[in-house]
Amino acid sequence: MSKVAIIGSGFVGRAWAISFARAGHDVALWDHDPQAPEKALTYIRGLLPDLEASDLPNGVASRAVEARMRPTAALEDALEGVAHVQENTPEDVEVKRKVFARLDAAAAPNALLASSTSAILPSAFTETLNGRARCLVVHPINPPYLIPAAEVVPAPWTDVATIERTASLLRSAGHAPIVMKREIDGFVMNRLQEALLEGAFRLVAEGYASVEDIDIGLRDGLALRWSFIGPFEDPLTKENGRSHAH
Repeated sequence: MSKVAIIGSGFVGRAWAISFARAGHDVALWDHDPQAPEKALTYIRGLLPDLEASDLPNGVASRAVEARMRPTAALEDALEGVAHVQENTPEDVEVKRKVFARLDAAAAPNALLASSTSAILPSAFTETLNGRARCLVVHPINPPYLIPAAEVVPAPWTDVATIERTASLLRSAGHAPIVMKREIDGFVMNRLQEALLEGAFRLVAEGYASVEDIDIGLRDGLALRWSFIGPFEDPLTKENGRSHAH
């Protein structure tokens, strides 16, 4: 297995660390706050036994998952020999630009550079980088060690091989990548949620159904159906085709 660097050790970074370590990758954690990586590992140590009790490490002992993670004091140490970088810094485009400039300068040329941002387009913070072709967004549906789907969002200059390598890495780690063809505000998941919520709010506001009944329709209806078959899948063959939403 390869080495993964987690840049930013907050909630999202910790969740990614568990996901990648569970899949067998060596994980290095770095944060601009020198104490954050060790705090993250303390949090993870407390969480892993509960995950193991529910078999959420997928049969991997929590001790083995923990052993694959280590804190690093220097960014360069975290990036040494790394194959994939997952950045999880605050949702601030200027912060992203500065961090990605450092990542692009210090990481090996073949390392993938991914951001966990949920709202900033990759083109907004990678355009001026020499290695911009290896940069993209990998936005998890939190927490990624519980929810497999993750959005893969390329910038206009992201190389096709970068997209394919990223999707392959995610699949090998047990994820289900949503590979976008090009970037758009809101990505895929936020846009789907926005459309669904807009319809739900309108049905309530115009007096067609109660809040409780809308919740029932989503929780006990569509959520259950869509949990095993998507709107474009054939219910018999599970192949994508025309919509069977009726």
